[in-house]
Amino acid sequence: MQVVIHAGAHMTDEDRLIACLRDNAEALAPRGTHVPEPESYRRLLRDLMRTAQKTALPENARDTVMAATGTPEDTARLVLDNHGFFGTPKMSIGGARFYPAAEARLACLDEIFAPDGIGLFIGLRNPATLLPALLPDTPFSTVTELLRGDDPVHLRWSEMIARIRTALPDIPVTVWCNEDTPLIWSQILRAMAGVEDGVPLAGEFALLSEIMTPAGYQRFTVYMQGRPGLTEAQKARVVAAFLDKFADEAAIEEELDVPEWDAGMIATLSALYDEDVAEIAQMDGVRLIQP
Repeated sequence: MQVVIHAGAHMTDEDRLIACLRDNAEALAPRGTHVPEPESYRRLLRDLMRTAQKTALPENARDTVMAATGTPEDTARLVLDNHGFFGTPKMSIGGARFYPAAEARLACLDEIFAPDGIGLFIGLRNPATLLPALLPDTPFSTVTELLRGDDPVHLRWSEMIARIRTALPDIPVTVWCNEDTPLIWSQILRAMAGVEDGVPLAGEFALLSEIMTPAGYQRFTVYMQGRPGLTEAQKARVVAAFLDKFADEAAIEEELDVPEWDAGMIATLSALYDEDVAEIAQMDGVRLIQP
């Protein structure tokens, strides 16, 4: 069995990915993909990881998860989602690193599903927008406090992924930029579900409504309904054409209010993020989904 571990990151899709896959659960089941209710395993896996830290994993850990999630014995692909797999928002930054506990927690999940193959899926986000977005879910009131005095320019997603690849080289990693998510939503869904291009999925264009004018999105929906069977490349060209005409600029632009930062810091972090993503694209065992 293949086990998909979607570990966030925090403040990216906000559970919309798993909700969309759940909406397609009945269609995916005949293909061997099981998408259980997150409530059936999130607390359970958290408790199992805590137990593993203190003592050791119970021998029946995998069986417990399989039973709790109602996973059929003939399941080929199990999709599990939790932005908290690698820790809470407070724990997402430490020592100028993203998710310092990522490789240890993933190793625990790998132990739970020892007979299976694990694949990690995680969306990335520009630190310039991620750090202030994390604050409301932490005990900190400023980005400086969240960083515990570290310089944000040292944060690299590639460093986190390199740690994971070094510690767990048999686990492939699939990543994407949260900023691109509306454009590549269907690609992410299919990658997580393990289905090929051309398989229809409900809600595969849902996020476009957030960055397209209402009139434009309505015209896009009518256009796509009249053209079933388009390839993924053709769909991408249609999306690009409609966004060129009907993009909602107000929705795309993200306002930042970080008193400790000036415009230069935001520009620097954004440029470093672009460089970081380019480096990730060249890493062995890593797949970058992009428009």
